[in-house]
Amino acid sequence: MTRTDAPAGEVLATSPATGSPVPPPGLTWRQKLSHWDFRFSPYLYVVPFFALFLVIGVYPMVYSGYLSFFSWPRYGLTHGEGVGFANYGHVLTDPVFHKAFWNTIGIFVLSAVPQVVVATVVAAMLDTPLRGRTWWRMSVLLPFVVAPAAAALIFGSIFADKTGLANEVLRAVGLSGVAWHTDRFASWTAIATMVNYRWTGYNTLIILAALQAIPRQLYEAAAIDGASRVQQFFHVTLPSIRPTMLFVIITATIGGMQIFTEPRLFDTNLQFQGGADYQYQTLTMYVFNTSNSGTDPYPRAAAATWIIVLIIIGIALLNYAITRQVQRRGER
Repeated sequence: MTRTDAPAGEVLATSPATGSPVPPPGLTWRQKLSHWDFRFSPYLYVVPFFALFLVIGVYPMVYSGYLSFFSWPRYGLTHGEGVGFANYGHVLTDPVFHKAFWNTIGIFVLSAVPQVVVATVVAAMLDTPLRGRTWWRMSVLLPFVVAPAAAALIFGSIFADKTGLANEVLRAVGLSGVAWHTDRFASWTAIATMVNYRWTGYNTLIILAALQAIPRQLYEAAAIDGASRVQQFFHVTLPSIRPTMLFVIITATIGGMQIFTEPRLFDTNLQFQGGADYQYQTLTMYVFNTSNSGTDPYPRAAAATWIIVLIIIGIALLNYAITRQVQRRGER
């Protein structure tokens, strides 16, 4: 067997057993060098990424898992003796962790669900023959370009308890102001608004790319069969973009369970603990605060981190199972 996708002027034989290219006999040193460059250079191109990922990605994860089974005084140079699952037990029985968990779930539901729905609707609108479609598509991504700190400061002013724009509008229509930083649900809503503002446009463009890959013949056939635009959306568009929707849902889940910047900057309490009564402290804020606590800060923070990882994996698997079940019912 021979291969023709070799460098110009060179035809490589392939091994019948493995299919890998084998240099023909009698090649010059330059031809052999060209052959080995053709064979191994693709692997060398990806080595820097995986090496960097191992150093700054895999190693910290593995070490934090190892560290979570030990004690470590706050100002100690090395970790102490092993304590088994004591750090995990402390985190799981901590009332503050319970509050942080439900706060994260609440903010996640208020942000991820409207975010995916609005992104899908806006993407469907941008997929129509609008005037200036390029400008509209660029505009939905502008909030994502804004720095998270700047967005948090803007929305922090909007949702200020006394002089915020939101409360001024409510009072103008005869309603009483809302304690955005004190009321638990109100603080969730304010933070979720900040998250939706930043990430809806990003998900819109991802879904729009999937919509543009749908063959137009499917819509023509549906129109001939008498399907309205709404029926086409539910019976043609959504089934065709299920893999993309699954990707968006899973990434929104991961991002929602790791939310930190928005509630951290929204917090006006000098202790930055997510409100005076932890009413909007999230799981990642809990990890941050635990790592600065007095007793075994690093191992307990590591244990909380791995609990969050397991929670995210569980929710992602649940999303995948629900999506697969819906897809199977749609194929029947």
